[in-house]
Amino acid sequence: MTKSDVTRRGVLKSGAVAGAGVALPTIFTASSAAAYTNEPTGGSVTLGFNVPQTGPYADEGNDELLAQQLAVEHLNGEGDGGCLNTFTSKALKGNGILGKKVEFVTGDTQTKSDAARASAKSMIEKDGAIMINGGSSSGVAVAVQGLCQEAGVIFMAGLTHANDTTGKDKKANGFRHFFNAYMSGAALAPVLAAEMGKERRAYHLTADYNWGWTQEESIVASTEAMGWETVNTVKTPLASTDFSSYIAPVLNSGADVLVLNHYGGNMVNSLTNAIQFGLLDKVVNNKDFKIVVPLYSELMAAGAGENIKGVLGSMNWNWQLQDEGTKAFVKSFGEKYGKPPSNSAQTCYAQVLLYADACERAGTFNPCGVVEALEGFEFDGLGNGKTLYRADDHQCFKDVLVVRGALNPTNAYDTLEIVEVTPVEQVTYAPDHPMFAGGDLGKCNPGA
Repeated sequence: MTKSDVTRRGVLKSGAVAGAGVALPTIFTASSAAAYTNEPTGGSVTLGFNVPQTGPYADEGNDELLAQQLAVEHLNGEGDGGCLNTFTSKALKGNGILGKKVEFVTGDTQTKSDAARASAKSMIEKDGAIMINGGSSSGVAVAVQGLCQEAGVIFMAGLTHANDTTGKDKKANGFRHFFNAYMSGAALAPVLAAEMGKERRAYHLTADYNWGWTQEESIVASTEAMGWETVNTVKTPLASTDFSSYIAPVLNSGADVLVLNHYGGNMVNSLTNAIQFGLLDKVVNNKDFKIVVPLYSELMAAGAGENIKGVLGSMNWNWQLQDEGTKAFVKSFGEKYGKPPSNSAQTCYAQVLLYADACERAGTFNPCGVVEALEGFEFDGLGNGKTLYRADDHQCFKDVLVVRGALNPTNAYDTLEIVEVTPVEQVTYAPDHPMFAGGDLGKCNPGA
């Protein structure tokens, strides 16, 4: 596809960025000759992979990119096919998507909303990307999801855990395979009560953006409902690397649990600082002091090393699950890259396959056909067992994992152990739940 083809089908106008973290609306138009934005006419179709290749979440983004590349190989009939062999939908045949070879372009979100919008804009306008996938920040996900809604392309979200993504900021052109902050709270609270008791005093350190805010809100609500008291909640800048000044006040707060609503490099650094202050050696209120990390990844656990031992948290997926979809993906990823995949890798891999499958079932790349194929779609064979894409908000519902830092790891990848597989029924909520209130899913935008 030539640049002139892209320009003719989906012209991107404006896109100026004003102020830190504030992007002006981007206006997309398309000629009347085009049925939808970037309609493929040649023998290939281009997907855009937008991940943090630099910044505090770069480890997650690089793993996502490996998985996305693997998904493209499997769609094009290369390698062992991975989850195409286990996916309950049998629409994908390993001959691309709708007979067109899958190609891809990449962008670096830098874990910044403006940079993520700019890279997605470029992939759509200059490269003819018809779908955007990726991201390891809810701030980024919300920004790119809004852009894709305006552009008339599908956004298959990567790692985004804030309630807002499928709550007040939900969009008809966007879908999330990852779980959310509410689900973490619903899965974690019973385990925390069983292991730590119902009379605890918690102190929260929270990344100061939409994911951290909704994670804090969800954990506070779920723990207070079982009897815990919240002593304090303190916001920390996303760019922080040293959390010592935030850890010190915890010692004199009367709290006996520290909740780190941090992710990626932030969590590695804040946990390391907490250990350096000797928090886990303290006895407060006649209780052994505890630390909780509500959202985990294997890459974070590896980065934290010994400090992670025994620390509880939740996960979207883990390579140690024994369902057929997980085993197929872990085998393919491990043979190609020499390591197990992270849960951020798995969600991006699954999202690429789900998009391709929806196109096949709909018989079109038209975003509105894809939306119709995904809404209310139930499937299995991609990990975590049976899964539903709820039509009301485009949130994925499946089992949620509660995990613990491995106490006696046997190798470099044995960092986390699964404590409980929380059934989907325990983490399901009504579409109008107060934590997800506001916003409007709206209607699919094909861009024409």
